[in-house]
Amino acid sequence: MPLNRLVIYAKNVEETAQFYQKHFGFKAMSLPRDRIVELIAQDGGANIMLHQAAKRQRSGQSLIKLVFDVEDVEAFCKRCAENGLEFGALHQADGYIFANAKDPCQNSISVSSRAFRKGTGV
Repeated sequence: MPLNRLVIYAKNVEETAQFYQKHFGFKAMSLPRDRIVELIAQDGGANIMLHQAAKRQRSGQSLIKLVFDVEDVEAFCKRCAENGLEFGALHQADGYIFANAKDPCQNSISVSSRAFRKGTGV
């Protein structure tokens, strides 16, 4: 079975929705009386469901990282910086590059060219 949705418990659902729409191209959808804002992936991949965090829940306490496939990591990070999202240093791995940042809820996010590396057969 494919993984189709991830839930993020957000202190500020609206701010978090705007972040993923602005920087990663998701489209927000919510139904009347539904407590979930679903961010629809426009180019395939898993959707993100935003749920209001409990008052006592600490931001970023889950051990998870959302990884977005980006062919040109350096160019993507530069565009994001122009729009207010700063990624950390570019890291060279085994045939690919990645960089890390945090979302408004302090969840770890990463952009990676791993999916585009050549000669892996993946």
